[in-house]
Amino acid sequence: MALPRCQVVPLPDHQAAFQIDGAERARWHFGPQYPRPFFYPLLGPSRVPLTRLGHPGAPDHDHHRSIWFAHHKVLGIDFWSDRTTARIEQKQWLAYEDGEAEAALAAALEWRDGHDPRSLVEQELVAAVRPGESLPPGTKGETFLELQATFRPTPESLEFGQTNFGFLAVRVAKAISAHFGGGQLRNSEGQRGEKDIFGRPARWMDYSGELAPGVTEGIAYFDHPQNPGYPSSWHVRDDGWMAASPCLRGPLEISQAKPLVLRYLLFAHGGAVDASRAEKISKAFAGSPGYVVAKSTAPHRQFRIARAGA
Repeated sequence: MALPRCQVVPLPDHQAAFQIDGAERARWHFGPQYPRPFFYPLLGPSRVPLTRLGHPGAPDHDHHRSIWFAHHKVLGIDFWSDRTTARIEQKQWLAYEDGEAEAALAAALEWRDGHDPRSLVEQELVAAVRPGESLPPGTKGETFLELQATFRPTPESLEFGQTNFGFLAVRVAKAISAHFGGGQLRNSEGQRGEKDIFGRPARWMDYSGELAPGVTEGIAYFDHPQNPGYPSSWHVRDDGWMAASPCLRGPLEISQAKPLVLRYLLFAHGGAVDASRAEKISKAFAGSPGYVVAKSTAPHRQFRIARAGA
């Protein structure tokens, strides 16, 4: 039997690689030595990482680990920086799904303040990787990374406070950052650069630049209409990072009855961003159903990942 085109491959040292046609496209790191899990790398068509670990010039930004979920004010507790005892830990993986169209993993994470052994928030994460379209010239090897995070408080209710910092952040490679490499920020509204984009609402954001002579690639980051505050306000920097900020204008309160569900799509693309193509991707993402993690009836499996309604 031929192996599926898209696979999640568990690796030593608490890692899982997403592969397409036997080649790695992204990797999930969930080792207990880190304050929170993260994805590194996300590879572009040239197989050069489009993200990086840490800030190119600021040693106090080592919490910038490529692609990660965090928040600065959870009941006032800092889950964003590495300066507190607060930690986000993967409790267990729930499912690995291989397939012809995509590979997906589901994991259960816990947010703890470092003092109380009980968690404040339980996060269910679904991450799916699939190949991008290869019809336009030079786009072979593009990758979609779709992320769905569900946050449930362990108390009856809980507040994510007002802040720029949270929930999903992306630190791009030095070469494609505007300040350190000469790349460019651009959003769905046609605005460019940190000065014109910071704090403004947009349906998608893009960071693209020249990775090597003659090789331009980037990451487009799509918000979903079901996310609170859509279209999100954005925290972006010319030094190389971008994040949708649902709490930039005010706090979000969640409860056990009404958990917070966030959906985002990252697109590792060849060439500079094509706005018309990005609009088509945004529209398709907006109309797509989310994921459901459910008990499996198949033998030798506890859970399965499926699209809602499938």
